Amino acid sequence: MNFKKAGLDSCPLTLGSTDQSEGSILRSRWFPFFNFAHAQFIFKMAAVQGGMVDAKDELDIKSEPPSDGFGNSNANDGRLLSSSPGAGTGGTATGNNKPAPGPPEEQQTLLAVLQFLKKSKLAESAEILRREAGLPEDALDPKGTDASGSGPGLAAGSGQVDGVDASSLLSRVTVSSSAAAQAPKKAAAGEDQPDVSVVLSAYSQQGDPSLYDAYYSGLKRFIESVLDCHRAELSQLFYPLFVHMYLELVYNNNESVAKAFFEKFSGDQECYYEQDLRILSSLTKKEHMKGNETLLDFRTSKFVLRISRDSYQLLKRHLQERQNNQIWNIIQEHLYIDIFDGMPRSKSQIDAMSGSLAGEARREANKAKVFYGLLKEPEIELPLDDEDEEAENEEGKPKKKKPKKDSMGSKSKKQDPNAPLQTRIPLPELKDSDKLDKIMYMKESTKRIRLGSDNLPSICFYTFLNAYQGLTAVDVTDDSSLIAGGFADSTVRVWSVTPKKLRKVKSAADLNLIDKESDDVLERIMDEKTASELKILYGHSGPVYGISFSPDRNYLLSSSEDGTIRLWSLQTFTCLVGYKGHNYPVWDTQFSPYGYYFVSGGHDRVARLWATDHYQPLRIFAGHLADITCTRFHPNSNYVATGSSDRTIRLWDVLNGNCVRIFTGHKGPIHALAFSPNGKFLASGATDGRVLLWDIGHGLMVGELKGHTDTIYSLRFSRDGEILASGSMDNTVRLWDAMKAFDDLETDDFTAATGHIHLQDNSQELLLGTYMTKSTPVLHLHFTRRNLLLAAGAYNP
Repeated sequence: MNFKKAGLDSCPLTLGSTDQSEGSILRSRWFPFFNFAHAQFIFKMAAVQGGMVDAKDELDIKSEPPSDGFGNSNANDGRLLSSSPGAGTGGTATGNNKPAPGPPEEQQTLLAVLQFLKKSKLAESAEILRREAGLPEDALDPKGTDASGSGPGLAAGSGQVDGVDASSLLSRVTVSSSAAAQAPKKAAAGEDQPDVSVVLSAYSQQGDPSLYDAYYSGLKRFIESVLDCHRAELSQLFYPLFVHMYLELVYNNNESVAKAFFEKFSGDQECYYEQDLRILSSLTKKEHMKGNETLLDFRTSKFVLRISRDSYQLLKRHLQERQNNQIWNIIQEHLYIDIFDGMPRSKSQIDAMSGSLAGEARREANKAKVFYGLLKEPEIELPLDDEDEEAENEEGKPKKKKPKKDSMGSKSKKQDPNAPLQTRIPLPELKDSDKLDKIMYMKESTKRIRLGSDNLPSICFYTFLNAYQGLTAVDVTDDSSLIAGGFADSTVRVWSVTPKKLRKVKSAADLNLIDKESDDVLERIMDEKTASELKILYGHSGPVYGISFSPDRNYLLSSSEDGTIRLWSLQTFTCLVGYKGHNYPVWDTQFSPYGYYFVSGGHDRVARLWATDHYQPLRIFAGHLADITCTRFHPNSNYVATGSSDRTIRLWDVLNGNCVRIFTGHKGPIHALAFSPNGKFLASGATDGRVLLWDIGHGLMVGELKGHTDTIYSLRFSRDGEILASGSMDNTVRLWDAMKAFDDLETDDFTAATGHIHLQDNSQELLLGTYMTKSTPVLHLHFTRRNLLLAAGAYNP
């Protein structure tokens, strides 16, 4: 294959993460039993002793005054409350006072950390920690047990507290990227992760189970009594608090109390959490909790709430007055409160962004610069149109001198300021066949119909009859000459939709007899004896869930339940490569618009970037909390969008593997994604029957299209970006006025900074047409180069 060899493999492999900012690890991952200020101070001193800071920073660290007991010196940091409601009743002291030793579990953790620091020869850090924690000088004896000899301490030489590995606790503060990539695999398989005992042990710290009802009811009465403007924001607390309190009751074997708690308050939760509550209701015993995906999702990621400063102050004052430590601890350990200055959001604004497994996206997650512009097209001179010249001669009219046609680069001679550099990622060089194809594309474009509200496209529907094998995926080539289907019987079928039949290349012996210098050598190498309208590809050992044609129509990708992606040659109709990297079913795969690269996503919750000439992935995009159900390349190939069953969409940077956008708002698993032709917008469809529109540059939701009554499986913009087509399991194709939806946008700096959105309920105004099939769910949509809309699906009587 004549691909550019200097690919992304020369770059170091990096893993995507939701938080890659410098110093973010200390602030985002801290274990629940250990004081954040202590952890921060420990690692600063460890850096000093390890020689990882210069002299000036070392002096600053050693002279730094101790922070408050919660490590929340920044008033804008909503992840931790600034003071404890139980400060006057034995809570951790604030200011410059040393914190008193906490409960036995916390003291055990402190002892475990001291033991670890001494073992690592960080005596100075251990001494500073001991003084900060207010422990006696003989807190640890040589055997590693507590000096008093009473109570469970560190087992001699084991480094464990009550069976919990101290090294494992510390590893949760600085989780490596490789561990982040491996965690989803284990969770997907239902296996116990190494730190699952640590995860579940957090639920052992609970109060009187008989008071849980009173705690929750008291908070509910308080929220219902505040002003309407604050009620909507504070009501976001109900669901995460309800889940964690219920799990605590179950973990501590209070089954009857947990059942009563669930029955009393589950009906108060938002309707879009119904599926999660159904799964939660099946966890009725402590044994059910180990290896449960929903539990691990909730325990390993903080639920994000976005609340105004005024609403936050009301909540903090209430908890301080009531001294509700149980609610306080859950907020502190399991929630991330993103505080913003300004007016509180309305109920409709909150509902628009809610629904994902981990709450809303953090504002800082969508502040990275995204180069959404298109790359400059290569300059290729277009020849004169011979057909037009012949038509003029036939009519007997004098042939007029035609002006020379512009090159393909004429439309993009001026560099788009929002476009990435041409060399930002290595792209394959254009072959002669690619240049010919681009010339054909431009000729077709000159005959393209401009669509609009008064000029809707014609629709050609390909119905798969008698598809007893179970049609699971469909794709159409860019020039609309081939259509392929993936089936549940592990086969891939390829059809020609033009009079030109599918032919294989001749055998090697016959190819040696061909004159390679002849003008029609490309025709001579094809074997006419093998010509047929259908080719069947065998090789997978499970249902095929995703297929994708390469832009040059020479290759076809297929992903399967067997965990592999296969690359098929459309010249020989055989499998060239089997890419193995996913351990579980691969739900989707797609080629880059420029070929060479492709992306895959599946049940292991990570997406992988591949190159056709590498059998191992170039990038691993880890961060989703559930299956990745759909993937899509940005038109400039520098970014990859992934949709997931965790009800979020993530945009990944191909260059470094970072997550640069997180979009929340869908109320069900996402199954369809489509970028606008200009690369500025993204459309998504899910099982909730809604199409959401996103502004990639600002990281905001800018539109909501309602009308479908079932899962949306396909979205596609017309070639000029005027029309958005959506196909659904409700047997309909709907056309939307995309240009009007985007032209009406007014995104100011305040909206971009706060994430406040004001969606117009104008779905009926934007709906241009609804077209029903007889009884065929719509699995795929495709606009031809002339803007004819093709649709496909299997007849389901």
